[in-house]
Amino acid sequence: MAISKVSVGVVAFATLFLAIVLPAAHAQDQSFAPAPSPTSDGASIDQGIAYVLMLVALVLTYLIHASDLCHF
Repeated sequence: MAISKVSVGVVAFATLFLAIVLPAAHAQDQSFAPAPSPTSDGASIDQGIAYVLMLVALVLTYLIHASDLCHF
């Protein structure tokens, strides 16, 4: 079964047409206001401090255990 060049052209044109028209039609439906920008309530700062303290604890633990291994 052979596919003619005309049918391939029709499918290509229809695909191109739908790819251009459908996103443009969908863009007109969105009339929502944009979300407000996030404000810092201090939770992210607290979380950053907690990460730094956990990293310090991890490094101190590693150094203490590494020094214990050398003195057996």
